[in-house]
Amino acid sequence: MIKGEKVTLRKASVEDLKVCYYWEYEEEKQEAAKWNSPFAPPDKTSQAEFIEEWDGYEVFPEVSGILIVEADGEIIGEVDADWICKHNNWLEVGVVIYNPDYWGGGYGSEAFRLYIDYLFTNTELHRLGITTWSGNTRMIKTAERIGMKEEARIRQARTVNGKYYDVVQMGILRNEWEAI
Repeated sequence: MIKGEKVTLRKASVEDLKVCYYWEYEEEKQEAAKWNSPFAPPDKTSQAEFIEEWDGYEVFPEVSGILIVEADGEIIGEVDADWICKHNNWLEVGVVIYNPDYWGGGYGSEAFRLYIDYLFTNTELHRLGITTWSGNTRMIKTAERIGMKEEARIRQARTVNGKYYDVVQMGILRNEWEAI
């Protein structure tokens, strides 16, 4: 369990994953989906497949690849990591705050910062990165606030509501994180 000022990060139980599945696939308004990969059609993952994929997922032994973000006693989102290249110690990380009542208040930024610190503290990772789209200005600003730098921009590679957006890749190296 990792406690911040606003949020707590903790390992996800099966019941927690059911809540995340609800927010990601069943919640009526799907506000988070408008920012979290709106350029890709939703996959057809069942709740059982979703739980199987994430239950106990570790990026290293004893280092969770998904943590629940809690605030005010409720699950508001998640942070997660996926390997880009194990040989080069490179993970991509993400944060999603499902509950729009918690947008704009620093909850996602704090959760993202805590998770990155957790990963660099508990592993020998060399780099962490994100890939997002240029319309997701909140994610780009969150990444910048914690010290990530834009490393690549693939122009007009995503369409959202008939408009083209760039793919934005950002990253931070271990020595840059330690200097912060």
